[in-house]
Amino acid sequence: MLFKAPMSEPAHPDRHRQKLYGRRKGPKQSPRQAGLRRTLLAELAFDPAKDARSQFSNDVRELWLEIGFGAGEHLAWQAEHHSDIGLIGAEPYEMGVAKLLTKLHEKPLNNVRIYEGDGRDIIAALPDASLGRFFLLFPDPWPKTRHHKRRFLQIAMLDELARVLKPGAELRFATDDKSYLPYALERLLFHPEFEWLAQGPQDWLSRPADWPPTRYETKAIKGPPAFLRFRRTDKVRP
Repeated sequence: MLFKAPMSEPAHPDRHRQKLYGRRKGPKQSPRQAGLRRTLLAELAFDPAKDARSQFSNDVRELWLEIGFGAGEHLAWQAEHHSDIGLIGAEPYEMGVAKLLTKLHEKPLNNVRIYEGDGRDIIAALPDASLGRFFLLFPDPWPKTRHHKRRFLQIAMLDELARVLKPGAELRFATDDKSYLPYALERLLFHPEFEWLAQGPQDWLSRPADWPPTRYETKAIKGPPAFLRFRRTDKVRP
């Protein structure tokens, strides 16, 4: 089945950009959370307009990106267990950012950078073959058919992810939505620059050891989760 990719999007959001996420505002933040957003976020903020590697220490050998990190449990775990990796996290929901900042205040991790906004800004700005891993975990499923165009995994986005991922880099996707799983698989399997790493059903029905659960999975999950791992092939782009 062939797909026609939509026109490429601008590097920065504007009123014409298709919205892929829900609300930005949430419950009123505590004084501590508000304070951390004023201070610690300023220290850890990622700027897509600047060179990505320059925003980390020289000890960082590779960059990973997580879009829609929620409360940041997975991002913080990966950063803690991979001190030589620079973790970039994008999350437009202010309370999610505040919760991650609280974690980082209690357990400082110098290899985390946070972008409080649309992760597409980061992808558009990254140079070719600059990421070693990409995470999209339990994104908004936009379950109504008329809203499927708002789902993050579109062919045009996979083209962009193939561009910024190194050959051999890994794309990890998780969902508990029964309609998003076949939708994502159809597009990922169609794309010539990604190959599925699963050898059998348990490879995508069971959580890998280095894939920690999140608060969402323990409290809000709506169905059996699927854990997909795809590899960026060595195919050279024309």
